Amino acid sequence: MSEKEKLPPQADPETLAQSVSARESWRIFGIMAEFVEATERLATIRPAVSIFGSARTQPDSPYYQLTEQTARLLSDAGFSVISGGGPGIMEAANKGAYHGKSPSIGLNIQLPHEQTGNPYQDISQTFRHFFARKYMFVKFASAYVVMPGGFGTLDELMEALTLIQTGKSRRIPIILVHEPFWRGMVDWFRDRLVDEGMISAEDMALIQVLDRPEDIVEAIFKHYETRGFAPSADERELLLNL
Repeated sequence: MSEKEKLPPQADPETLAQSVSARESWRIFGIMAEFVEATERLATIRPAVSIFGSARTQPDSPYYQLTEQTARLLSDAGFSVISGGGPGIMEAANKGAYHGKSPSIGLNIQLPHEQTGNPYQDISQTFRHFFARKYMFVKFASAYVVMPGGFGTLDELMEALTLIQTGKSRRIPIILVHEPFWRGMVDWFRDRLVDEGMISAEDMALIQVLDRPEDIVEAIFKHYETRGFAPSADERELLLNL
């Protein structure tokens, strides 16, 4: 038998295209299921605060302890706390909320490394797709609290800033915690993005930089002191069309 005769038969292009199309169709159903299940599970958690930060932060880090203290204060003040459900800052956020008065929520993601669920979650939801998970962070948050972190943290921060800046999402407090960590980035925003016309000077007002857990809680309440935490009718429409 020749080498050519030993090769497995190749699928014709039409059959291959049909197979790929079928897989894509079933993938869409899987994405829809993630949205439906997560929306139903999180529907009653408002008001909630999403907390972001590095998965690599160790429990003995000042950042971890600051996050745990902040989450505990938020939880005791009546806010559910949403984190990514993994280790590091995410664990600190869930841990602080878990020992507080309000629910601790973890939106976990399936990753090849780093992401393992922490044990401090009253509600845990696992996602395969980053975009579905990011949608839930925005949809259910009354505020974003951003601790020191890496690419994933910056991704969540920029996503929120872009949605609010472009009017695709309602305005919520976006609080960067620990001024020395964020100073260089904020200065660069002002010195480069504003000065070169990439963003408006008014866009800088979308960000607050704070250090103390008590100030973070106070800033969130101050934002909502003339209105309730529930989205208005117009804001609900925005959230439906994220």
